[in-house]
Amino acid sequence: QVQLVESGGGLVQAGGSLRLSCAASGSIFSPNVMGWYRQAPMKQRELVATCTNGGRTNYTDSVKGRFTISRDSAKNTVYLQMNTLNGEDTAVYYCNIKHLWRAQDYWGQGTQVTVSS
Repeated sequence: QVQLVESGGGLVQAGGSLRLSCAASGSIFSPNVMGWYRQAPMKQRELVATCTNGGRTNYTDSVKGRFTISRDSAKNTVYLQMNTLNGEDTAVYYCNIKHLWRAQDYWGQGTQVTVSS
């Protein structure tokens, strides 16, 4: 089992920044990819950004140039720096870790990000 604990969500004005953190603990497997997903009201959960433990990153188009994902392997923690936030970024953000090829997949409890205009 792997436990993921997210932090850093909150309320921010449009144009502002937030930094999300997700700490993994337990039986962490490798190789893996950690990432952030989000789900806005009445919408499906969507990928925001991912980062493999080899450092390869991937972003959805709508956050490129504004969000940066990073990892601290020593702390088993993944971060999401979110800049120039807008109303469309309002959602519950979920941390995820999955094995690169095995069916091992865990989710955090989610953290709310609300961007006010």
